[in-house]
Amino acid sequence: MRALVWHGKEDVRCDTVTDPEIEDPRDAIVKVTSCAICGSDLHLFHNFIPAMLPGDILGHEMMGEVVEVGSEAKGSLKKGDRVVVPFTIICGECEQCRRGNFSVCQRTNRKKEFADKVFGHATAGLFGYTHLTGGYPGGQAEYVRVPFADTTHIKVPDGISDESLLFLGDIFPTGWQAAVQADIQPTDTVAIWGCGPVGQMAIRSALLLGAEQVVAIDYLPERLSMAQAAGAITINFLEDSVIERLNDLTGGEGPEKCIDAVGMEAHINFGQPDSVIDRVKQMTMMENDRPHVLREMIYACRPAGVISIVGVYSGLVDKIPFGMAMNKGLTFRMGQCHVNRWTDDLLARIEDGQIDPSFVVTHTGTLEDGPELYKTFRDKQDSCIKVVLKP
Repeated sequence: MRALVWHGKEDVRCDTVTDPEIEDPRDAIVKVTSCAICGSDLHLFHNFIPAMLPGDILGHEMMGEVVEVGSEAKGSLKKGDRVVVPFTIICGECEQCRRGNFSVCQRTNRKKEFADKVFGHATAGLFGYTHLTGGYPGGQAEYVRVPFADTTHIKVPDGISDESLLFLGDIFPTGWQAAVQADIQPTDTVAIWGCGPVGQMAIRSALLLGAEQVVAIDYLPERLSMAQAAGAITINFLEDSVIERLNDLTGGEGPEKCIDAVGMEAHINFGQPDSVIDRVKQMTMMENDRPHVLREMIYACRPAGVISIVGVYSGLVDKIPFGMAMNKGLTFRMGQCHVNRWTDDLLARIEDGQIDPSFVVTHTGTLEDGPELYKTFRDKQDSCIKVVLKP
């Protein structure tokens, strides 16, 4: 089959690889009808996330048709079922899964000993996302093996386009979780840093959850325009002071809730010297990530407010004003998305017409187009916000 394969830093190729096979009775094989390039795939593209190996198949946003089912998954799946595959692989049985904390499933990371050493305790297995999370082949391919398939799937109806359903596997529930864990109240101002695909979902989620006003922060006109179309107030950080604008919009009090949808690759802006210093430190291996957004959120957030982090961070960050956060009494909530905790509700909202996640798609191509579209997405060329691939 054809698949997008990681060969090293900024080297993704469309290769012919071995077709996946059933390896465990709980497995299923899914013929991929649509997959996507995620912003966190760019962290792998740039080789900022450790433990990628040449030959690894990328991709963790995919959906398709079940074509083969292991003997222990047949009670939950059958050939012909249309499914979205969550990026988190879940057993459904461990203590964390029973609590709905699916992204930290205790059983699905097949490189647990390695991950224990790096993280202290292993997290769940993830598709197409380094050997720290199991080294599972991803779904930017014609077919994907789904381990623990009896629990790691979302059945979806016919009659709704792939583009409207695909993002149930990652960016839609991630944006939703960002808003839910912020504990939004009807009088709240919610400030969201980053108007990429996850940020766009967080904006709409915050509005659906009843925020009084949502403020979206970015610098790309096409992203700000998309945020404004949803009903957000926008701030272009290259043109305005984020702190001053947020204070103006909140009577000097600051937003009650702040969401980080940027993560480890905050934009380098010479008007924000810490972002430049972060890049130098990252290049010299003095820190892993560029946490400018975290610092700005801590400074901007109203005392006793909530900081919700869904942007991906990979390791060590520097000069975080933790004393400021402690003295202001801020609450931090963060983590990879517990996808299946949210998908029944979100699928119902799609079916009811409350939201159509396909609004975020700007580019579509084939797997053969994938390597070039990675670069288009990285460079934000041609107003690229979200790429969907059709194997």
